[in-house]
Amino acid sequence: MPQIDTDQFAHIRRMRDHRFPHEIASILPGEFFVSREPMIVYTVLGSCISACIRDPIAGVGGMNHFMLPEPTEVAHDSWGESTRYGSYAMESLINEILKRGGLKSRLEIKLFGAGKIYEGSIDVGANNAKWVIGYLKSEGLGTVNTDLGDVCPRKVYYFTDSGRVLIKKIERVKNRTILERESEYALRIKQREQQPVEDVTLF
Repeated sequence: MPQIDTDQFAHIRRMRDHRFPHEIASILPGEFFVSREPMIVYTVLGSCISACIRDPIAGVGGMNHFMLPEPTEVAHDSWGESTRYGSYAMESLINEILKRGGLKSRLEIKLFGAGKIYEGSIDVGANNAKWVIGYLKSEGLGTVNTDLGDVCPRKVYYFTDSGRVLIKKIERVKNRTILERESEYALRIKQREQQPVEDVTLF
């Protein structure tokens, strides 16, 4: 694997699964991963969104995982420039693909997540979906496939070489853990915006 990928993404957990031909990079909220080598990027989404992006000619692709569109105006600068937010997560993913030989005009983009897993009138997932579609439009980019909304969390496997995506929707009643983790994660983000503290990695 190219040294640039190994160094930059050394913190990303890797694993093997006999069902798949390539190594799997497992990303959490606020993380992203890019590779020039054939890899599978895996994550679990509730109301969060993952963009799966690749340049099929350059053979480079990756995925991000973000919870909120943008930091509030009062957010601390160093926290605002964080892939926990879509505004930075999208830029980071696209820029790293371009650094590895991708061209913006060739990008193949797929979007997943934005499930309504919270009770109440505010649909966090729908807000995320609206934001990311608007972001891509403002950048002159479109999508080739999306699976957004619904009420189910999703497990997503993205093949960086082929662009293939495997999705498993999870029954809500059996996966309250995802809701609890996202709720805690959102609370930490909100607290950080109000009063900067040391960075915390959830999960």
